[in-house]
Amino acid sequence: MKSTKYQLPIFLALVLLAAIALCGIFPAHAQEIAKNQPQAKIDTGDTAWVLMSAALVFLMTPGLAFFYGGLVRRKNVLSILMQCMVALCVISIQWVLCGYSLSFCPGNGFFGSLQWLGLNGVGLTPYAAYAPTIPHQAFMIFQAMFAVITPALIIGAFAERMKFSAYLIFIALWSLLIYNPICHWVWGVGGFLRNMGTLDFAGGIVVHINAGIASLVAAIVLGKRKGHEHTAPRPPHNLPLTVLGAGLLWFGWFGFNAGSALGANGIAVNAFVVTNTAAAAGGIAWAILEWLANGQPTMLGTVTGAIAGLAAITPAAGFVSVMPSLIIGLLASVFCFIAVAVIKPKFGYDDSLDAFGVHGISGIWGVIAVGLFASKAVNPLGADGLFFGNPHQLYVQAIAALIAVGYAFAGSFIIMKLVGIFTDMRVTDDEEAIGLDLSQHQEGAYTILE
Repeated sequence: MKSTKYQLPIFLALVLLAAIALCGIFPAHAQEIAKNQPQAKIDTGDTAWVLMSAALVFLMTPGLAFFYGGLVRRKNVLSILMQCMVALCVISIQWVLCGYSLSFCPGNGFFGSLQWLGLNGVGLTPYAAYAPTIPHQAFMIFQAMFAVITPALIIGAFAERMKFSAYLIFIALWSLLIYNPICHWVWGVGGFLRNMGTLDFAGGIVVHINAGIASLVAAIVLGKRKGHEHTAPRPPHNLPLTVLGAGLLWFGWFGFNAGSALGANGIAVNAFVVTNTAAAAGGIAWAILEWLANGQPTMLGTVTGAIAGLAAITPAAGFVSVMPSLIIGLLASVFCFIAVAVIKPKFGYDDSLDAFGVHGISGIWGVIAVGLFASKAVNPLGADGLFFGNPHQLYVQAIAALIAVGYAFAGSFIIMKLVGIFTDMRVTDDEEAIGLDLSQHQEGAYTILE
């Protein structure tokens, strides 16, 4: 067994020192970039909406903690809450130090430059290339919340068995090497997928494909939970907690999607409406599928379907109208139901809380759906899809999804193996039996500590 007594503190200290040292490398150039941007007048309504949306997306990570926390066994609920909340801390710092610069600073087709390290040059005037009517820092903090929740989604794949120290190293490296580059490819100035014409309004590729594929990798590399091979799927230990989390996620998703319009405008309204419609369609579709397959609809299935609909509409929210969003939500539940109820049992991987089966599959479907249903009548800055006379957009979306899947799979696998060189990824059998609440944190959500 590998000792982590000194490795983790030394690793974190080196990362922090390197980030501090790098922050002073390009100050003059970064300030010059800011000076050369065309000045635009700040719109207070747009700014208020984006800040409110950032707060809504922030709430999604605690909401995810409740959603996942209710699904695991009672002895592991606190570990889920801890992993989600510490992601808020770790990734918020990483984003400020280097993540935002690597993701959004003008660079080449693959990476942003290092000129905005430590938010140097990221001020209170608009940056016209991204959002000409809001302060640059408002755009930055809105995007920070996306960066936070994306690695937190992966927790659902390795719940109840990953060491907390390994988790910290994993999310730091994964955000740096997987999330930041893919974010730049899709949304950054000069990103090669953006230049190719890829449309991803609020993160179908950047968030859901990215995290979903990493979840599949994590489930495969870590292996199954002890005893999972011989037992039926365990029911949630606290279903009301999961429903509360689903409600917070649905609520926060309005900021996630409608906020991505980066202004209080018609695109935001459209994104808000289609987000709610797709979620509702996904929820009722999953309930009906369970009713047909098992004789009864369930609360867990309904909220799972709603999350599938929300994930699927995310890349399309600013490009499709209401009726296509209904189809997108319905089919998201169909595809995810097959992934969870048929494909996962057939192949035997232990995607504990179906992070891949819901987010990965919905993300892929949503990105493809943009190529089918996008319409310039909804968003003149977008493109028409196949059903509006432009089959090329479907090709672009499919290629972008395939590239993201390949990079996220290979990169996540390498990072998991790399972390495994320095520390054990899994808790011991005894620690898993005791539960991660006590073995990793010496706290208990329900257990009374003497």
